[in-house]
Amino acid sequence: MTRIVFEKPDAVALVAEVFRELGYEGASMSSITARTKLSKGSLYHFFPGGKEQMAAEIMAHIDAWFVTEVFRPLEEDDPRAAILGMWETTDTYFRSGRRVCLIGAFALDETRDRFPSAIQNYFLRWIEALAGALTRAGLAAAEARVLAEEAVVGIQGALTLARALGDDAIFGRTLARLKERLGAAVE
Repeated sequence: MTRIVFEKPDAVALVAEVFRELGYEGASMSSITARTKLSKGSLYHFFPGGKEQMAAEIMAHIDAWFVTEVFRPLEEDDPRAAILGMWETTDTYFRSGRRVCLIGAFALDETRDRFPSAIQNYFLRWIEALAGALTRAGLAAAEARVLAEEAVVGIQGALTLARALGDDAIFGRTLARLKERLGAAVE
Protein backbone atom coordinates (compact mmCIF):
# COMPACT_ATOMS: atom_id res chain seq x y z
CA MET A 1 0.00 0.00 0.00
CA THR A 2 1.27 3.46 -0.86
CA ARG A 3 1.89 6.00 1.84
CA ILE A 4 0.02 9.27 1.44
CA VAL A 5 2.31 12.29 1.51
CA PHE A 6 0.75 15.70 1.63
CA GLU A 7 3.88 17.82 1.57
CA LYS A 8 7.11 17.64 -0.40
CA PRO A 9 9.27 17.89 2.77
CA ASP A 10 7.80 14.54 3.83
CA ALA A 11 9.04 12.98 0.60
CA VAL A 12 12.45 14.65 0.96
CA ALA A 13 12.88 13.20 4.46
CA LEU A 14 11.82 9.70 3.39
CA VAL A 15 14.05 9.59 0.32
CA ALA A 16 16.99 10.98 2.34
CA GLU A 17 16.82 7.98 4.63
CA VAL A 18 16.90 5.63 1.64
CA PHE A 19 20.01 7.40 0.32
CA ARG A 20 21.55 7.15 3.80
CA GLU A 21 20.94 3.40 3.81
CA LEU A 22 21.76 2.53 0.21
CA GLY A 23 23.83 5.43 -1.15
CA TYR A 24 23.01 7.34 -4.29
CA GLU A 25 24.06 4.62 -6.73
CA GLY A 26 22.47 1.85 -4.68
CA ALA A 27 19.11 3.58 -4.44
CA SER A 28 17.13 2.53 -7.49
CA MET A 29 13.67 3.93 -8.11
CA SER A 30 12.19 0.57 -7.17
CA SER A 31 14.09 0.50 -3.87
CA ILE A 32 13.07 4.10 -3.17
CA THR A 33 9.40 3.31 -3.77
CA ALA A 34 9.59 0.12 -1.71
CA ARG A 35 11.30 1.72 1.26
CA THR A 36 9.36 4.98 1.29
CA LYS A 37 6.00 3.43 0.39
CA LEU A 38 5.59 6.26 -2.14
CA SER A 39 4.41 5.45 -5.63
CA LYS A 40 6.61 6.25 -8.60
CA GLY A 41 3.95 8.73 -9.65
CA SER A 42 4.22 10.56 -6.33
CA LEU A 43 7.99 10.58 -6.54
CA TYR A 44 7.98 11.98 -10.07
CA HIS A 45 5.34 14.52 -9.04
CA PHE A 46 7.65 15.84 -6.33
CA PHE A 47 10.87 15.21 -8.26
CA PRO A 48 10.26 15.39 -12.03
CA GLY A 49 14.04 15.31 -12.53
CA GLY A 50 14.21 11.85 -10.97
CA LYS A 51 16.87 10.61 -8.62
CA GLU A 52 19.31 13.41 -9.40
CA GLN A 53 16.74 16.03 -8.43
CA MET A 54 15.97 14.06 -5.27
CA ALA A 55 19.60 14.11 -4.23
CA ALA A 56 20.03 17.79 -5.07
CA GLU A 57 16.95 18.78 -3.08
CA ILE A 58 17.92 16.58 -0.15
CA MET A 59 21.36 18.18 -0.02
CA ALA A 60 19.80 21.64 -0.24
CA HIS A 61 17.46 20.72 2.62
CA ILE A 62 20.34 19.44 4.76
CA ASP A 63 22.42 22.51 3.96
CA ALA A 64 19.54 24.85 4.83
CA TRP A 65 19.11 23.10 8.17
CA PHE A 66 22.82 23.43 8.95
CA VAL A 67 22.82 27.09 7.89
CA THR A 68 20.01 27.83 10.33
CA GLU A 69 21.08 25.60 13.21
CA VAL A 70 24.89 25.54 13.00
CA PHE A 71 26.55 27.85 10.46
CA ARG A 72 24.65 31.09 11.02
CA PRO A 73 24.89 30.87 14.82
CA LEU A 74 28.65 30.32 14.46
CA GLU A 75 28.86 33.32 12.13
CA GLU A 76 26.58 35.73 13.98
CA ASP A 77 26.07 34.77 17.63
CA ASP A 78 28.36 34.97 20.62
CA PRO A 79 31.24 32.74 19.46
CA ARG A 80 31.67 30.72 22.65
CA ALA A 81 27.95 30.08 23.00
CA ALA A 82 27.65 29.18 19.31
CA ILE A 83 30.55 26.73 19.53
CA LEU A 84 29.03 25.10 22.60
CA GLY A 85 25.67 24.93 20.84
CA MET A 86 27.27 23.35 17.78
CA TRP A 87 28.26 20.24 19.76
CA GLU A 88 24.75 19.63 21.06
CA THR A 89 23.12 20.41 17.73
CA THR A 90 25.55 18.16 15.87
CA ASP A 91 24.97 15.31 18.31
CA THR A 92 21.21 15.70 17.97
CA TYR A 93 21.25 15.91 14.17
CA PHE A 94 23.44 12.86 13.76
CA ARG A 95 21.43 11.02 16.42
CA SER A 96 24.46 10.49 18.63
CA GLY A 97 26.32 8.75 15.82
CA ARG A 98 23.45 6.60 14.56
CA ARG A 99 22.75 8.78 11.50
CA VAL A 100 25.12 8.95 8.56
CA CYS A 101 26.12 12.34 7.19
CA LEU A 102 24.54 12.03 3.76
CA ILE A 103 26.61 14.81 2.25
CA GLY A 104 29.72 13.15 3.66
CA ALA A 105 28.64 9.82 2.20
CA PHE A 106 28.05 11.44 -1.19
CA ALA A 107 31.57 12.91 -1.00
CA LEU A 108 33.09 9.42 -0.79
CA ASP A 109 31.98 8.00 -4.11
CA GLU A 110 31.29 9.10 -7.68
CA THR A 111 28.22 10.98 -6.45
CA ARG A 112 30.68 13.75 -5.51
CA ASP A 113 31.26 14.34 -9.23
CA ARG A 114 27.53 14.92 -9.80
CA PHE A 115 27.22 17.53 -7.04
CA PRO A 116 30.70 18.95 -6.43
CA SER A 117 29.61 22.48 -5.49
CA ALA A 118 26.93 21.43 -3.02
CA ILE A 119 29.27 18.99 -1.29
CA GLN A 120 32.26 21.34 -1.18
CA ASN A 121 30.19 24.33 -0.07
CA TYR A 122 28.66 22.42 2.84
CA PHE A 123 32.03 21.43 4.27
CA LEU A 124 33.74 24.74 3.50
CA ARG A 125 30.95 26.72 5.11
CA TRP A 126 31.16 24.60 8.26
CA ILE A 127 34.93 25.02 8.48
CA GLU A 128 34.79 28.75 7.74
CA ALA A 129 31.91 29.40 10.15
CA LEU A 130 33.67 27.54 12.96
CA ALA A 131 37.02 29.16 12.18
CA GLY A 132 35.34 32.58 12.23
CA ALA A 133 33.77 31.89 15.63
CA LEU A 134 37.11 30.69 16.99
CA THR A 135 38.80 33.82 15.65
CA ARG A 136 36.15 36.06 17.22
CA ALA A 137 36.74 34.15 20.47
CA GLY A 138 40.38 35.23 20.40
CA LEU A 139 42.38 32.68 18.40
CA ALA A 140 44.72 33.63 15.61
CA ALA A 141 43.12 33.01 12.21
CA ALA A 142 45.58 30.29 11.19
CA GLU A 143 45.11 28.36 14.45
CA ALA A 144 41.36 28.79 14.22
CA ARG A 145 41.34 27.33 10.71
CA VAL A 146 43.39 24.30 11.79
CA LEU A 147 41.09 23.64 14.76
CA ALA A 148 37.98 24.08 12.63
CA GLU A 149 39.24 21.60 10.06
CA GLU A 150 40.20 19.20 12.85
CA ALA A 151 36.71 19.45 14.33
CA VAL A 152 34.89 18.80 11.05
CA VAL A 153 37.28 15.95 10.21
CA GLY A 154 36.73 14.52 13.68
CA ILE A 155 32.95 14.69 13.39
CA GLN A 156 32.91 13.08 9.96
CA GLY A 157 35.49 10.45 10.89
CA ALA A 158 33.65 9.58 14.08
CA LEU A 159 30.43 9.07 12.13
CA THR A 160 32.22 6.73 9.74
CA LEU A 161 34.03 4.79 12.45
CA ALA A 162 30.93 4.50 14.65
CA ARG A 163 29.03 3.01 11.73
CA ALA A 164 31.88 0.75 10.61
CA LEU A 165 32.37 -0.68 14.09
CA GLY A 166 28.72 -0.64 15.11
CA ASP A 167 29.63 1.45 18.16
CA ASP A 168 27.69 4.72 18.38
CA ALA A 169 29.57 5.66 21.56
CA ILE A 170 32.62 6.48 19.42
CA PHE A 171 30.77 9.52 18.12
CA GLY A 172 29.93 10.79 21.60
CA ARG A 173 33.47 10.29 22.86
CA THR A 174 34.89 12.10 19.84
CA LEU A 175 32.51 15.03 20.24
CA ALA A 176 33.44 15.28 23.92
CA ARG A 177 37.17 15.36 23.11
CA LEU A 178 36.69 17.93 20.35
CA LYS A 179 34.49 20.07 22.59
CA GLU A 180 37.14 19.97 25.31
CA ARG A 181 39.95 20.78 22.86
CA LEU A 182 38.19 23.75 21.30
CA GLY A 183 36.87 24.93 24.66
CA ALA A 184 40.40 24.94 26.09
CA ALA A 185 41.66 26.85 23.04
CA VAL A 186 39.23 29.74 23.56
CA GLU A 187 39.49 30.03 27.34
